[in-house]
Amino acid sequence: MSSIAGHAPLTQFTTSAPPPVAAAKARTRLIAIDALRGLVMLFMLVDHVRETFFLYMQVTDPVDANTTDPGLFFTRLLSTFCAPTFVALTGLSAWLYGQSHSKGQVSEFLLKRGLFLIFLEVTVVGYAWPTQAPAFPPTAIWLQVIWAIGISMVALAALLHLPRAAQFGVGLAIVGLHNLLDPIRLTADQPGYVAWAILHQRSLIEFGGAAIKTTYPVLPWIGVILLGYACGPWFAKGSDPQRRMRRLLMTGLGLILGFVAIRYLNIYGDKPWFVGETPLRTVMSFLALTKYPPSLLFLMPTVGTGCLLLALFEKYEDSAVMPHLALLGGAPMFFYILHLYVLKLIYNVALALYGPTKGTVFGVDNLSTVWIWVALLILPLYFPTRWFAQLKQRRKDIWWLKYL
Repeated sequence: MSSIAGHAPLTQFTTSAPPPVAAAKARTRLIAIDALRGLVMLFMLVDHVRETFFLYMQVTDPVDANTTDPGLFFTRLLSTFCAPTFVALTGLSAWLYGQSHSKGQVSEFLLKRGLFLIFLEVTVVGYAWPTQAPAFPPTAIWLQVIWAIGISMVALAALLHLPRAAQFGVGLAIVGLHNLLDPIRLTADQPGYVAWAILHQRSLIEFGGAAIKTTYPVLPWIGVILLGYACGPWFAKGSDPQRRMRRLLMTGLGLILGFVAIRYLNIYGDKPWFVGETPLRTVMSFLALTKYPPSLLFLMPTVGTGCLLLALFEKYEDSAVMPHLALLGGAPMFFYILHLYVLKLIYNVALALYGPTKGTVFGVDNLSTVWIWVALLILPLYFPTRWFAQLKQRRKDIWWLKYL
């Protein structure tokens, strides 16, 4: 998940203790960032429990507003906030890391960590999904969110050397204009097919006997991580928190209102919405947005909501729940791998005990059971993640911990 974004506290990067006021501001800023990441990790847990036990109830992209059960639709909708938030916070965290490191050092770290995440995606993460059986060499590889974050980090390693205005310009151009490329569809026998499948066209690549599915085309995500990085100065040491929160609120509200206006016009940014048989189906159609690759209209409300939550979390960082969310957000890669293998274990045990209850897979009958499993798993996942997050803070001499 946010992979980089599990940044270390700013005090790790300073050689002397900051003044009390500055330290308080730094602490507030980082608690809010980690707490937001922790919250969307819980959203991610909901979606992955759904995929584990409701695998037989497939959803399309975008979710079919005509046929999908409303409960399943809105459960799935919750997960749409995960990837945009993780990727934007990864860019922001890279900028924070650069407050005490040279751009060359930041580039090097982004490159190494991005390549490491790509390696994790096709190995440790790739085998973690419930129905994926270990095989070497693998016969199927899904390039999903960890891959997309890794590629985006590699791209940011180069793009961060642009002037800040150019970073905003390139990021906005990618996010705002990439839907103009949607009509370009290449076939496997055409030049540039592999590169285009990685960048913008969700496709299948045959390589060495394996079927590689580019589930997360990366071009729009590169725009998101670049914009997250470009917004970094809002969070600079000594910056005015009130001004930062106003900027976040204005940005968040602007993105959400802009989404409503553009979506209502039905002229650009995603597949058209329609008036359904009921008002609820109409709302579902309005919110059925394309994630693979993420459309402009997918990114506007999700990133906008992230901005609003970040401002809210900073304002209420003294609340009792914030430290717990921040601990979850302090070890995102650890939580990601842990929860996938816990779900895989539970699924395989259930499959062994009860057999394939839904066709060829094990599944539960009711969506409410998915939510019950989410509630049951939060604490068993929280305590190991808290332990690892605290270990990262204590043992800064163990260099490889920062990659997790």
